[in-house]
Parts: sequence; structure tokens; C-alpha cells
Amino acid sequence: MNIPKAITASQAEAGVKIDHGLDLAVIGNCKTAALVDPTSRLVWWCFPRFDADPVFSRLLAGDEEKGFSDVVLDGMVDYKSDYIRNTALVETILTDAQGNAVRITDFAPRFRQYGRMFRPPQLFRIIEPIAGLPRITIRVRPTHSYGKPLKRSSLGSNHIRYVEEESTVRVTTDAPIAMIEHETPFVLRRPVHMVFGHDEPYPGDLAATATSFAEQTKAYWLHWVRRLYISYDYQEAIIRAAITLKLSNFEETGGIIAAHTTSIPEAPGSGRNWDYRFCWLRDAYFVVKALNRVGATQTMEDFIGFTLSLATSSDGPLKPVYSVVPNLPLDEWIAEDLKGYRGDGPVRIGNAAVEQSQHDTYGSVILAALPLFFDRRLPTPGGERLFHLLEGLGEKAASVALKPDAGIWEYRGRQRIHTHSAAMCWAGVNRLASIATRLGLHDRAAYWNSIADPIHKELLERAWNPKREAFTAAFGSDDLDASVLLLPDLGVCEVDDPRFVKTVAAMERDLLREKHMMRYAAEDDFGLPVTAFMICRFWLIDAWWQQGRREEAREAFIDALAHRNRYGLLSEDVDPKTGALFGNFPQTYSMAGLILTGMKLSRNWEDRYWRS
Repeated sequence: MNIPKAITASQAEAGVKIDHGLDLAVIGNCKTAALVDPTSRLVWWCFPRFDADPVFSRLLAGDEEKGFSDVVLDGMVDYKSDYIRNTALVETILTDAQGNAVRITDFAPRFRQYGRMFRPPQLFRIIEPIAGLPRITIRVRPTHSYGKPLKRSSLGSNHIRYVEEESTVRVTTDAPIAMIEHETPFVLRRPVHMVFGHDEPYPGDLAATATSFAEQTKAYWLHWVRRLYISYDYQEAIIRAAITLKLSNFEETGGIIAAHTTSIPEAPGSGRNWDYRFCWLRDAYFVVKALNRVGATQTMEDFIGFTLSLATSSDGPLKPVYSVVPNLPLDEWIAEDLKGYRGDGPVRIGNAAVEQSQHDTYGSVILAALPLFFDRRLPTPGGERLFHLLEGLGEKAASVALKPDAGIWEYRGRQRIHTHSAAMCWAGVNRLASIATRLGLHDRAAYWNSIADPIHKELLERAWNPKREAFTAAFGSDDLDASVLLLPDLGVCEVDDPRFVKTVAAMERDLLREKHMMRYAAEDDFGLPVTAFMICRFWLIDAWWQQGRREEAREAFIDALAHRNRYGLLSEDVDPKTGALFGNFPQTYSMAGLILTGMKLSRNWEDRYWRS
């Protein structure tokens, strides 16, 4: 993608603003998270948790200068920004025409303290002069109620309180309070520190605390990465993807959000603007699978706890999506005070998909739990009690496997018997037989095999379309769907099955756009789709690799990596013509796909390092 690195002196003097789009970094601590742009502007921060009201909402404010905090360097002509290696801390350097420079470090504290994880809903900012005498302006313009300006209520000697109705945010700092209040430029001669969070007094030495928290948070992430299992190739990309997935885990409950944003359009002017700040059980399964692949098993265990709480809380069907605090309402409504990303609304809060039937959910939960019965690394293996609980989900999966639903792509205007949904239901039932065998419950294994086999037979027969020479999106449909590429991975068919080989060929003809993979090409509730799904491209690369098209797969994967932003992050969609990122950000689907495909394509350490 085209990433602006700097602006010229004349542009700076003219006050030129650069639209950074989704060239953003995410900072967080598994409690809260924020997005920061390459000039250190905080443009999105939901407080105090992922799905809460955004204190910083500039990302969706259109052309309105509200909902942000930044550090403005007079006469800036250059900016550089990146993560501190193998961490979730972002370091930004701003430089003016005279060589004066300032460094801004942004992070959310996360480290072990008193035998437990310390992860308060706070953001820290350290601002340091590193060359000359930089002249800066610190601006803080929070919002509440999804886009309404949050006005200052009171000043203290070292803090500003922003209060409106039930919203209160405190900024504690050793920077000049009056200069922040009036957005007055001043010469930065010493480091200053800021903490954004609850309206609570901040005891102790702020400078010492901020420095200590930064070092401890850095040490935590370095240690976390150090324990990952990764293969030789694509290390940097996989590490960054793994950290990003971890930052999407709401650790208190085990829920994993699909993305940190709402209403970034899938395509300009499409109306495909959705709130992704919730936990889709399907998406979370892919995240858990990816993190487990690199050895981050704790997130998997936490997610299983999250899903088991859902599975035991009601006798009704599983919903496809939940709040990170289960069973909070997800009613969908429009935030009228936010114009949208680049003015492209609407901004939707909540998600009506919660009312849909998406049958693949049952298989997703069972498959996510599978390692508990087979992975010897885990301290508490799954036993008969957990198995019998999963059997309840298996019965529901079997009952809906061959019935219509909204499908993986959450069609709002139609229901069909979707191939992917049927395949996931079958996979869940099939794996119950495997678990039963593992536990020595041979009668239950025979039972679940007797349930799975007829579903499998009907699935293969009805999903195959002789006219299209492909497994299609739904039974009796002529439409192609990239999710069908997962059939070998689920065990529905072999990768060299002639029907699957023909399916891949058909998708290459009909769904490829400028090297990118569409999820489908048929018209839906919002018209014809125009952007490609990143996760679908990874699925196609996987299929090529398994079919022996190794060089083709590697070249395609390297090209896919080139669409990451400067911080190594991906959104949901990409414009096939321009390479621009669209859709909610950072998207866990995309980052999980990157990990799973990268690990599959990589050479192992023995072959590349010790034998080279």
C-alpha cells in the first residue's frame, strides 16, 4: 500500500493534513485498546472496555476535529512511527525543519504484579525532547455518547476532568495544565507524561510510574513473544499478528472480539458498515486455532471457558455473536453524532446478526474445544464431564446441519442451506466421535459416527453442482463461495479430490480479482461486492500449497503481506484495484489467516538453519 512517510516544509507551513486511513497501530492490554496514527494522534479509544463508548472517536468523525488527543510539533516535516520490537508499545518521532525532534511513546500497561495480571483501563503517553528545543501543542478533545464533545469540568494541579452526564475521564499529567486547557504551544525542555483513565486521583510520582510501567510492559511482551513457537520464515509478520490477536482477547471473560472498530465500510459508499467489537464464536475459533498453532494456549483455554459459560446458560440455540460480557444487549442503532470513516456512514452500534441463525457456530465451539482432549501441554485435560456438555451442542448441530441459515457471511435478506454451515456442523459431530474414542467411550463414538456419516454423505451429494463443476455456496445454488475452500481442512474431502480440484479452478476463474479473492461474486442484500476478503485469499493460498503449487502459493503470500500497513496490521477487506484497506480494523480473521498460512508455508528450523 502507498504509505506517506513525511510532509514537506511548505506543506507543514500550509497546515496540510494527511489522511492516514487505516495506517494505524493498536495499543492495548486485553482490557482496553486504542488506535494511534503515524503522527501519534490517538484516533479511537473505547473506554473502559473494547465495546464501550469511544472517548476518542476521530476515526469516525468525518471532517470534524473532535474525539482525539495528539502532540502537534510546530513546523513538522517528518514523522516516523513503529512498534517497539516484539511489543505492543508504539514509538513515534516527529521532526521539524530545524532538526528539533520529539519522541512519543504510547502504551497500555500490562504486566504481572502481586501474583496477578495488572491491566487497568488506562493509556499512557510519554513525550520526550530528543533533539533541540521542539515547540509542541498538546491537544485533548474527548467525546461521549458516540460523538458528542466531552467538555472540561474542572482543573486540578496535575489533572483535567472531562465530565458529561455519566461519562467522566481524567487526564493526569506533569505537562503544563493551562497549556493543555487552551491548546497553547510551548517549548518542550524535559520529558512529560500523561495517563488517561478513570476519574481517580493518581498517587505517587507520575514520571517514575510511567517509566516503570513502560519498562515492565515492554518486558511482559518480550517474554510473551519469547515463548511463542514459530517456524523460520515470516517471523516478523507472524509475531505481530500473534500480538494483535492477543490484544483482541478480553481476558476477564475469555471473549475475543472480531475487531476493535465499528462501521469502517467494507467498500466506499456501500452501506456495509458493521460493529465488530463483539465476540463471534466462529471468528474466535479461527483466532484460537491460530494462537494455539504458535503455542499461545492460554487464550484458547480462556475462550473455552467463555463458550462453556454460554453453552450452559440456556437451553436455547447458541447465538452467533455475544458481547465480551456475555448476554449484554447488542441491539443495533445509528450514532447520529458521528459522520463515519472519511464521512462514509452510517455508524452502527450493536449488531443485528445476534438475531440470526448461523449453524456453523456449534461446530466452531466443538472444534475450539478439541485440543483440550488431545494437547498434552495443557494442565487440565478435557474429560467425560466436558465431553457430555459438548454432546449437547452436537445434538443441536446434528439437528440443524441440513437446514437453512444466514451463513458465514451473515446474509440479512435470505436463508439457504449453506455448504460451509453444513460442513461445520458435520465437523463438530465427527469430532465428538474422535473425542469419545480418545476417552474410551466406544458406544458414544459409534453413536456419533452413526449421526455424522449420513450428514457427510448428503453434504457431498447436495453441495456438488455438476453444471458449475464445483462445490457451491449452498445446496442447489450456482453461486461460488470462498468458504468452501475450507472443506479439506475440515476433513469433508481430500485436497486431491477431483471435485475439490475443479472447485478451486472454478473459484480462480470467477472469484479472483487482481490476485485478490472475493468471498463471493453474486449480488446480495447490498448489491454486488467490490472489495476482496483477506482471509479468503489466505484460504486460496492454503489450497494451492496443499495441491503442490508451492511457488505460486509463496509468491501470493508474499504479495498478501505487502498489503499490511506500516505496523504490520490488516483490516478485513482490500480494494483489488488500489490495494487500499477497508473494513473493520485490525481484523482478527485476517491476522489469524496470516498466521495459519504463514506457518504452513514456512520452512522449518532444521531445514533452513541447522542444515543450511
